[in-house]
Amino acid sequence: MEAILDRYIEITPDTRGGKPRLAGTRITVADIALMNLRLGQSLEEIAGKYDLPLAAVYTAMAYYHDHRAEIDRSIEDDIIFAEAFRQNNPSPLQEKLKALRGD
Repeated sequence: MEAILDRYIEITPDTRGGKPRLAGTRITVADIALMNLRLGQSLEEIAGKYDLPLAAVYTAMAYYHDHRAEIDRSIEDDIIFAEAFRQNNPSPLQEKLKALRGD
């Protein structure tokens, strides 16, 4: 299994914040898990949509299940960060729309 992980999963500190990702791409293991588990896309659909080897996508899900708590925590941290950013940095377009509506 380790050889398969080495072939399909990379972790480099300077790419995507050091999150595990598919080798040669910027697609993280978390991205694959979210597409599959939350968006309901099959692993075959994901592989076809992004032109990925099916074995790489299955390896990503195997890696996710082996590191589920850590990756789920990272996903939740990203969601919290994005929401805080959105609240602290309103879109200029949204502000204009609010002003036009009188909100």
